[in-house]
Amino acid sequence: MNKEANKHKHTKQTRPLRTPSWLEPLRQAFWSDPNLLLATKATFAIALLAVPLVIAGHSFMAVTLALGALAGALSETDDHPKGRIKSLALKVVSFGISSLAVELLRPYPILLGLGLGVSTIVFLLIGGISERYRGVTFGAVLVGIYAMLGTEISPAWYWQPLLLPAGALFYGLLSLALLFYHPWRLLEEQLARGYLALSEYLSKKAELFPSDEKHQEKIRNQLALQNVQVVDALERCKEVLNSYGDALKDHASLRPYLHYFIVLQGLHERAASSHERYDVLSRAPHNQELLEGIGQTLIQLSQATRVFAKSLLTNVPYRHPVSLGWVVQVLTDQLEKHKTSDTHPLALLIRNLSRSHQSLRHLSENQEGSLTPRLAKDQRSVIQRLQAQLNWNHPRLRHAIRLSLCFLIGFVISEGFNVAKGEWIILTTLFVCQPSYSETRRKLFQRILGTISGVVGGVLIVQLLPTTAGQLLLLLAAAFLFFLWLRRRYAVSVIFITIFVLSVFNLVANKGVALMLPRLVDTLIGAALAYATVRLLWPDWQSKRLPSLLNEAIQKNTAYFQAIIKEYQQQELDDDLAYRIARREAHQADNALVLAWQNMQVEPKKQQLFREQAFSLTYLNHALLSYLSAFGAHREQRQPASSEQLILANEILKALQETNLSTQKNTEKNNLQNIQKQIRLRIKSSKQDAIQMQFTLLYNIADVTIQLLQEAAFIQREQTPTKATAEVANP
Repeated sequence: MNKEANKHKHTKQTRPLRTPSWLEPLRQAFWSDPNLLLATKATFAIALLAVPLVIAGHSFMAVTLALGALAGALSETDDHPKGRIKSLALKVVSFGISSLAVELLRPYPILLGLGLGVSTIVFLLIGGISERYRGVTFGAVLVGIYAMLGTEISPAWYWQPLLLPAGALFYGLLSLALLFYHPWRLLEEQLARGYLALSEYLSKKAELFPSDEKHQEKIRNQLALQNVQVVDALERCKEVLNSYGDALKDHASLRPYLHYFIVLQGLHERAASSHERYDVLSRAPHNQELLEGIGQTLIQLSQATRVFAKSLLTNVPYRHPVSLGWVVQVLTDQLEKHKTSDTHPLALLIRNLSRSHQSLRHLSENQEGSLTPRLAKDQRSVIQRLQAQLNWNHPRLRHAIRLSLCFLIGFVISEGFNVAKGEWIILTTLFVCQPSYSETRRKLFQRILGTISGVVGGVLIVQLLPTTAGQLLLLLAAAFLFFLWLRRRYAVSVIFITIFVLSVFNLVANKGVALMLPRLVDTLIGAALAYATVRLLWPDWQSKRLPSLLNEAIQKNTAYFQAIIKEYQQQELDDDLAYRIARREAHQADNALVLAWQNMQVEPKKQQLFREQAFSLTYLNHALLSYLSAFGAHREQRQPASSEQLILANEILKALQETNLSTQKNTEKNNLQNIQKQIRLRIKSSKQDAIQMQFTLLYNIADVTIQLLQEAAFIQREQTPTKATAEVANP
């Protein structure tokens, strides 16, 4: 009885009010979709601000407050309620300063242009300090552009500096009220996103069972891309957990969420692990039944993690699927029936699946332990973080300069050619100009396509809703759909923000339709400007970054391997923070390599050097990380490592530590090949299943590392003549 009470203790704390049974499905549907919640909050705030004022005949005040609320929602950060209050205060002040500066400098175009350029750089660098500052400074830049759009129709210079921050304040207070009612909501959302991302990963991995070599290579690279989503979600969870941890004096109430986070990390490590190439296992006819069973188990695990994510969002107690236990038991029985060795890769994989099943089954238990797991934090001061960005090679400084230049050129075009509503050029560059060429190109097409669709659709809809009430209804519907699609599909959200803008100008001056063509032209100019700036100024071609990214990946994998060996050597460990940091950094380095390969696909053809090699490197590095994850996932068994194991593991580690791609010779590869031969002999001579299993994993780690170094050596050889030619040409 006490166990069951503890199991749902946190659920009862976060659901103080009982919901009528007939309303429960609607409540769950509302809370289970964070995008729906955001859209509802923002639309409700805009409606409360705009509807009364439009009815009273103060359309300018209504739409200016609505724009302030829109900017406030777009710049909202995931903070503990105490941190959210600080963020809101900073937001109101910065919005006021930004809009006031625009109003005061509008009669002096040169000063306004210079102020726009300099403030953009300052705001973006301040935004690089932390997530909280990033949201505030983005909102400040956005509000400044909104103020530029509204100066012509503003009755007096002081209205926008008052109304825009007031709109953001109103939305912020409404959001805070909801957060105080449900203070753990932000943390639950981030954890739910993590479990949902893992669910997608497990579902995709199920396609490997069974698979042939060609199919496996394709799925492996898709898994590497999905792994980016999982690791990003884990990072966001960590940041929000730290935000809550900094704000709370007593961490007892935070402990269940820390437990869910640690379990998520363990589930991810086991999901990412590989013991053998699955295409090789698929060739044996007697493995087919087990492989199909493993695929079904992964699907069941995927569904279970999705169910738990929904339980986090809706505060409905998690019920572990009984069917998952049945499937795992059937697989275990099949292993016994076929007398499969405990060290067989399929047996190891089924053991991992069984442990994941048990982790989910007992997810709500063991939350009251005395030890609170520590999380990694950025220990640098605000000044140190700011100073780190003041480097010409830092991507954030480069992005700030590029965006500032875009704003200045856009402002000159707007003023010099007297472009109608030329401020939309600047607004377009704000959303299209991204830190990298590939991101900018994606946003460019999405923005143009969305704007064209929004203009055509908006003009047609306006004809059906010519009245003020119709325009107001269209504005609210467009705002709701914009926020609903913002995080799902950017191009679709652009359609609705275009319709929103049309409704705004129709309400204020009945000029919405007339301004749609200028908006389309300004969007095309702004998109072209953003593209040209990123294309010509510090383009980050991925082929040039590959060697450094690969070097970083090998270094982080080496550190992860070292942390795993240390875990095997230690009998007891109270807190594995160092291990978790090493694992996280290895996955982040792998993600950087995966994203480089993905971004290369949209770069100009002549810049897509080593495209095939980048694909191979992505595949091999993720395979190495998968084998390391398997080696790490079995550490919890605390099987004492033999002296031979430790010697060979440390020899592999030493070979990895001595690897330097810029000066690579055949030494490292030869060393690893010699180690492979020794491991092969140990596997044949070993009689203990657990020891044999660990030797097998070490063999796979050495094997894929050799392949990785061979691919890296090819890229290094190809790049060296290019560098030598450049040096001869420029002595």
